[in-house]
Parts: sequence; structure tokens; C-alpha cells
Amino acid sequence: MISPSDLRAKVAEGRLRLLDVRWALGDPEGAQHYSAGHIPGAVFVDLDIELAAPPSPARGRHPLPDLGSLQQCARSWGIDQGDAVVVYDATGGLAAARAWWLLRWGGIADVRILDGGLPAWVAAGAPVATGAEAETPLGDVVLTAGNLPVIDADAAARWPGALLDARAAERFRGETEPVDPRAGHIPGAVSAPTAENLDGDGRFRPVDDLRERFAGLDGPVAVYCGSGVTAAHQIAALAVVGIEAALYPGSWSQWAHDPKRPVATGA
Repeated sequence: MISPSDLRAKVAEGRLRLLDVRWALGDPEGAQHYSAGHIPGAVFVDLDIELAAPPSPARGRHPLPDLGSLQQCARSWGIDQGDAVVVYDATGGLAAARAWWLLRWGGIADVRILDGGLPAWVAAGAPVATGAEAETPLGDVVLTAGNLPVIDADAAARWPGALLDARAAERFRGETEPVDPRAGHIPGAVSAPTAENLDGDGRFRPVDDLRERFAGLDGPVAVYCGSGVTAAHQIAALAVVGIEAALYPGSWSQWAHDPKRPVATGA
């Protein structure tokens, strides 16, 4: 994480690349939100197009992009080899964490999430720019795949440790399912809604609170959500307390489309 005050100092020094990753399920207007107000120097990132491969029932709503496509996008955002990167959104990092995870998976070591996102930046009295983004010189970053652990559906089905479901608890229980064809959860998974990583201001809860939240996890940890986006936020919260977790990118949007996969309901 990085605080607004620390980010403001680094922006003044010109020592990093800023990515605006505003996205939310059912809200395709991220670019318009960016134009209405963004952190000066930030580049808008389209999560659906640049941080995911095309959706399909077989792979889910937000499959991981291939490495070449991700590297091309990262260069278009102006990222050079060795750059530090800060990502933000306006929803507590729930979307920005996807960029955080992908860039770290691709080998960029220094990637941070702006704690509290754009609302925290504005609340701190920091400046906001409007309008279209300026042209960004191409970067030269070279990405390498596999720097963070990933699992597939077969591994999720037989996961030997804690498999965390980061969706809302009512979706986990199967009481509602707004987007996918079946309601419920992967058998053996544990409900751990991503929203509970945040306080009322949309900032990550204190480290001690997060440590208590994830106390008692047994064995290796893996995380899934609806389509592999907010699960990255859970992985970031786990990383804060020193727990490494694998991502199941296909998540429920892949699992629920496969009739061979069993579904559990209830608490």
C-alpha cells in the first residue's frame, strides 16, 4: 500500500508510473470517470480490455491476458524497466488490485495500491486533473510470467488447504446470483468477502485487524471470486500480513459454466 501523502511526495519527484483502474461490475464508464477527474500524470487502464483476455464460458469473464498482450499494454502506459508503479481506483482498490496482481505476476517488483483510492487523494487536498490523458511515451518494460502462484479448476477442486471465496456472503450461500448460471460455491471453500478487508472509508483495515481476520488458515491458501478480479484484492490483504495465496483466475464464472463441477450451497 501507499498513502496519499507518500504518493503526493513521489509524484512531485516524478519517480513512478500512475495507473487509474476505475472499474466496477455493471459500470463501463471508467474512461468517463477518468476524464471527469484523475490524479495528475495517471494513465487510464481499461480493465475489461487491457487486464483480461476475451471472456468465454470455458475460461470465465476475465481470463488472464497472455504475457505478450500485457507487456504491450504496460509499455503503452509508459512503464520502463525498473519503474515503480502505483495503481488506484475509487472503490477501495477492488479493481486496482487486479492491475497490482497482474504486474507483480509479470515480474514488476514495486507495485503498490493507493490506500483509499481517489477519494482519499481528494480528501487529502491533493490536486486533480480533468480531460483526456496526455500522450505517453512508450516504455521498455520486459515482463516474465509466473511470478505469483496461479491454480486452475482442477487444483481448486482438490485444494489441500484454505480455499477462500471472496464474493459477498449471500452469493457464497447461493441465495442470489446476479451474473453466473448457477448459484453457490466450490465445495470445501470458505466464505471470506473481500469487502471485509476495508474500513468504512474504503481503506484497508489495520494490519492487526487483517491478521486477526485471516488467523487460523490451515495449509496453503488460494482465492477465487466471481471472475478473478476482486480475489486479487484478497491476495493483497493476505500479503499485508505475510500470507502468500494463489489465484484461481477462472473463478466462479468458469466453475459455474461447467456442468461437471459440483456446487455447494448454504453456510
